[in-house]
Order: sequence, then structure tokens, then C-alpha cells
Amino acid sequence: MFCDKKAVIWDLDNTLYRITPEFADKLDEVMAEALVEDLGVDMSVEECKKLVKESYKIYRDGGEYFYQNYNVSPEALSTAYHLRKPVDMIEPYDSLPDLLKQIPFAQYIFTTSTRECSERILKHIGLYDMFQNRFYSVEDFGVYKKNESADVYRQFCEKINLAPADCIFVDDSYSNLEFAKQTGMTTVRIFYQNNSSKDKTYIDAAYKGVEECVKALINCRKQQA
Repeated sequence: MFCDKKAVIWDLDNTLYRITPEFADKLDEVMAEALVEDLGVDMSVEECKKLVKESYKIYRDGGEYFYQNYNVSPEALSTAYHLRKPVDMIEPYDSLPDLLKQIPFAQYIFTTSTRECSERILKHIGLYDMFQNRFYSVEDFGVYKKNESADVYRQFCEKINLAPADCIFVDDSYSNLEFAKQTGMTTVRIFYQNNSSKDKTYIDAAYKGVEECVKALINCRKQQA
């Protein structure tokens, strides 16, 4: 499944590091603060945080409710939210940098985090040197989501000069993987509790945690030898 590929494209958030339930709750609060304090949504931060959580449950996007009902700009929310993102709360996988170096493919990152925030995260988790000039944000392609269209995945592949069929795309969000699969990529889901997307035919493989996925990719080196 993997060993004839040329590149691995990693999601960043909740893939190359884990968003714990505690951190996820803090991120909802940070988004609410950005909406209320930076973008002027007329409600309390506490009320806004509840709506952020509800929006994520319905749309897989904490901001979608506010785009539809409060005329909030996705670009403005992305900027305000990511400037506030508490990167110092992230707990890195200490073994991950050494493991990633053993994968026998080119590696890239494609994330919904802004470039500025992505750089801060990568430096914090010890992966900046490895992915310098190889990480991209959706904002590089003029959008702010990965789960609306396959077009951004095609544009990404053009950017790195590879055909989608030569790429493995790894993400924790099955809604992102659906569009990656439409381009012809091999799709891999990272999960942390139970694999809730076993019935999704557009997901080619699933692993509990990124380290298990990395080990499967490293195994391609042995098969290629």
C-alpha cells in the first residue's frame, strides 16, 4: 500500500502532536476569546465557547456557526485565533523526530494552522529544522479549511511537483481525508481512542497514534532493501 509512494504529507495539529481533551477545551476558549475580544462578537466568552463547541460537533469547524450567523470572516478568525494559540501547552512526542528521519520518503506538512503559528509549533515540538521549507498552510492557497473541496489538495500536489497517486496523506480528521482521497492520494487516519471511521471507504489505513503510523512507514525501508 505504501512502499511504491514518493511522499508523506502530514497534517500537523492532532497528528504530529496530540490535542488532549484538556488542550482541546483550552483551544475552544481561545477561539471564543478571539471572536469576542478581537472580532467583536456580542456575547460573553463563556456563551461563545459553548457555541464554538456546538459548531465543531455540527460542522467539524468551531468557527462555522459564526461565519454563517455573525458575518465573521474566516480569514480574520484564523489570524486572531492562531495568534492566541497557546503553543507552550503542547506536549511533544520526544521520540518522534528520530523516528520520522527513518521514513524512506520525502515528507511535507499541510495544515490549517497559519504559517506563523505552524512555525511556532514546529519549533516547540522539535521538528522545525526537518520541515523548514516543507510545511504549508491552507492560507498559502487562499483558503482556510481542508474539508470543503479537493481542489486545495490538487494545488498542494502541484506545489510539491508530485502526482496525488504518489502521495500518502495522514490526518486525524476523516472529513479532510475524504477530499484528499478524491484526488487519488493514499489516505491514513490517526486516532487516539477507538477508530470511529472504520466504515469510511475513502480511508485506506488507520493507526492508533502517530508513532504506530510512522513504524508502518519505516517498514517500507526494509521491504525496499
